[in-house]
Amino acid sequence: MSLKDFAGTLPDFAKDIRLNVGSLLNEQHLPDQQKFGLLLACAHATGYKPLVDVTEAETAGKLSPEAANAARAAAAVMAMNNVYYRFTHLAGNDEYQRMPAKLRMNVIGQPGIDKVDFELFSLAVSAMNGCGMCIDSHEQVLKKAGASAEAIQTAVRIGAVLKAVATVHAAVN
Repeated sequence: MSLKDFAGTLPDFAKDIRLNVGSLLNEQHLPDQQKFGLLLACAHATGYKPLVDVTEAETAGKLSPEAANAARAAAAVMAMNNVYYRFTHLAGNDEYQRMPAKLRMNVIGQPGIDKVDFELFSLAVSAMNGCGMCIDSHEQVLKKAGASAEAIQTAVRIGAVLKAVATVHAAVN
């Protein structure tokens, strides 16, 4: 089943979500590696196995093995970092921000793909997970590397739509 077909199983009250999936699949503002990597990273970030399975199939052959692995790695490392850094940001005690994280996150420095692509994946997942500190950090890196506001916004739209797909599908199935 394709991602579009999967979205097509959503009920009528989620028609906008179905239409947004179609729009994202036809997105022309991002190179395919970024678009399909974002779809894969964001699907994994939902933690919803039916969506992960469909998106794995959708992106197979459209991403290099390195890009697919980096997309999965972005979802994995951001699942950890977004919780930790959201805590340090929201806690009323600045002492936590001065303490070393003591968390392994080597993949951020060596993702195995272009750094901009990995940062886009990480930004979208961070937006899905609601970590303002991580959103700011990844957005700054992307802007410094020359990423356009449109590319950044598209990455976050992909995360928003896939989160909605997973939420609605899980609620009705």
